[in-house]
Amino acid sequence: MKSIVFLLISLLLDISVSAQIRSISAKVTDATGAPVDGNFWLTDTTGKVIQNSPFNGDVAISGLNDFHLRLTLSSLISKDTTINIRYARKAEVDLGTIVTQESATALGQVTITAAAPLMHYGDNGNMEVNVAGTVLASSSSVNEILSRTPGLTINEGVISLQGKGEAIISLNGALIPAERLASISTSQIIRIEVIANPSARYDAGGRAVINIITKTPDGNGLSGRLSQHLTASDFARTNANSFADLAYGKDKFSLSANIVLLKGSGRELLYTVRNRPDSSEYLNSALMTDWKRDFNIYATYGIGVSYRFSPASVLSVSYNGNRDHLGGTVESRNRITSLTTDNNYGSSIVRNELRQNNTIMADFTKSTDTVGSQVFLSAQYSTFRTDNEDVISEFGGTEPRYLRNTFSQDLNIAALQVDHTKHFKKDVKLESGLRFSHVGNNSDTRFLISRNADGPYLPDSKLSSLFDYSESIGAAYTSFSGNIGKLSANVGVRAEWTNYKLSTTAGEGQDFGRDYLNIFPNLQLGYPLENGSKLRASYNARITRPRYQALNPFVTYQDAFTTIEGNPNLVPEKAHAFEVGINFEKTEFKIGYTYTIDPLSGAALRGNTPESYVLKSINRSSDRTFLASVTRPFSIGNWWQSINTVSVTYGRSFDDQYDYATGKVTPQAYFYTSNTFSLKQGIKLQLLAWHLGDRYYGIRHDTRRSIVTAGIEKSMLRNKLKLNLSANDIFNRSIAEGDYNVGKTQVYYNRRFGNNYFKLTATYRFGGTAAAAQQPRQVQPENSRAN
Repeated sequence: MKSIVFLLISLLLDISVSAQIRSISAKVTDATGAPVDGNFWLTDTTGKVIQNSPFNGDVAISGLNDFHLRLTLSSLISKDTTINIRYARKAEVDLGTIVTQESATALGQVTITAAAPLMHYGDNGNMEVNVAGTVLASSSSVNEILSRTPGLTINEGVISLQGKGEAIISLNGALIPAERLASISTSQIIRIEVIANPSARYDAGGRAVINIITKTPDGNGLSGRLSQHLTASDFARTNANSFADLAYGKDKFSLSANIVLLKGSGRELLYTVRNRPDSSEYLNSALMTDWKRDFNIYATYGIGVSYRFSPASVLSVSYNGNRDHLGGTVESRNRITSLTTDNNYGSSIVRNELRQNNTIMADFTKSTDTVGSQVFLSAQYSTFRTDNEDVISEFGGTEPRYLRNTFSQDLNIAALQVDHTKHFKKDVKLESGLRFSHVGNNSDTRFLISRNADGPYLPDSKLSSLFDYSESIGAAYTSFSGNIGKLSANVGVRAEWTNYKLSTTAGEGQDFGRDYLNIFPNLQLGYPLENGSKLRASYNARITRPRYQALNPFVTYQDAFTTIEGNPNLVPEKAHAFEVGINFEKTEFKIGYTYTIDPLSGAALRGNTPESYVLKSINRSSDRTFLASVTRPFSIGNWWQSINTVSVTYGRSFDDQYDYATGKVTPQAYFYTSNTFSLKQGIKLQLLAWHLGDRYYGIRHDTRRSIVTAGIEKSMLRNKLKLNLSANDIFNRSIAEGDYNVGKTQVYYNRRFGNNYFKLTATYRFGGTAAAAQQPRQVQPENSRAN
């Protein structure tokens, strides 16, 4: 009898305990639908604090055991919101979307409203630049946003961080190739994170990480944005960019889709002078190449589905693709004076290129406790297909020549990843993970040559080639973060094993392979000072592997005497970076030193004939770079917000293989300022400028360049419609120019892009609920080298 009574009491107690609130979740936005940052307090009926944590548009609390709770949300830009929560036969309480009220203090006829800063630095030195709600959201492309981000520069498609070097790009924590950037709608970007000192958790293939944080569907119902961008330029003519983003949410299910259509023209102009002053082999070549691009069909598209099984676990599946049809012409004119000739040569290429990319990605995240521990699983598969058919006409030689160049490439990438994060307490955690990726890359390049436009065309075996490349990378890492008194530390190590095989018929043919193991240690330290500032120091070891196409020795025709060829003998560059920084009253100071072994570069090298040159990727022996930088954001009320950065870089490059001529070394100055003025009636003005000074680094010289951009934005229809007019590169000074001496050749180059333009943008937002920030995912696909 006692046993039965005890059993009944136990069952009743168990029912009583289970009939309580176990978890609480909610989305928090302002009246415009933008996510709200702040802190929440969860208390019981006596006022005892159960949990006090920050939130970023998303509140998720688990591990509870109460009948009656009180949740208070606090933010700088909103009034405090308090919600009483009682158990109502649901242990998992979903509060849906909580719309906060704007915080405003009336002083007579003046209203002061809090505004989020344009940017800020974290204690670890990472920089965050807000995009949502700023004039940056009216940019036509992610590249345009990045070019307007402090410390970032873009040169010939390569995105670099001042004092560090080339950066890898991730979307919500997932590494992506450059082709994926075009499929990201700028209106969906919340912020840009610039991680100058990545931990061991991040892929080692880059000097820095640029993480793009976008929105995710939220709430019930349909919402979306439509945006139209019209760009006009005297140099690059016009183009139109159309964006459409849709999001649908229903309880635990959410769906998002986007499409981007680009139609119009683009242009790039390169002027190069190659001079050999030696009288025994004198040559002067003045070459102008004009790329006139027609974007016949440039379409990028994507769709994503996610399902939240509980506040602690979510499954997401997404597809992204693009189909680009590029036309237009490439006109080259080359004036060559040498010991044997004095003539004008030229060529005309009619372009016909089709690129098709498809990526499928799935990931699953599960929280395992209430302090942040979680397990993350991810898988992705990508295909990249390029088909090219160029018709080439040459003139200026002894007789005209006609060529047909066909090129096809298939690139396939597969990757699997698992990460585990274990929080022992709030400030102590252990991270570990495994990742495996495999790449298959093959191409077929064929040239047919004729003396007559109508044929017959005969194959040219010297220019034609087959290429096959396979690569596997296995990676494992572990990272520990914790505090020792006031000292915070993050120490980690990442190991990456690489195996590749390469086969090509170019030249006399090559077949070789290699496998190697790299270890990348990582250390970050932080110490708070009595004046409220924080001192930090870091060390990182990183690697930059050559892009897949840079290894392919196939021939890209530029003119009769100039070709672009890959280099299968390239090796990865390895970098060791040290940095010390301090935050003081919003001002960020830092100094750093980076030592690079086998840095990747490029040069114009002499070809097989006295007049010919080959543009090729190469490895130099080493680089040494010092950096000193200071960044200061400030604001005056809500009407003027400004970001300002000044830095000085001093670097020297060394070479022991290509016979570069050495020269002077001087510091390079960098200045950046971005200013936003908020006026009455929803009008915003922006003035942005940056200047990159002359750079002499021992074996090369880069000429100064700069940009000044101005824009005006008007919000209407309760912020649902925004019109923006901007003028970019007003003084047309963003020209890549420089010179160097390699071998016996003096090389000068001047490359002009279509950055000087006017742009009109209209963006309309519809639907009742907007999106909250998606938590960064940690998948690291091996896509970044596909471009």
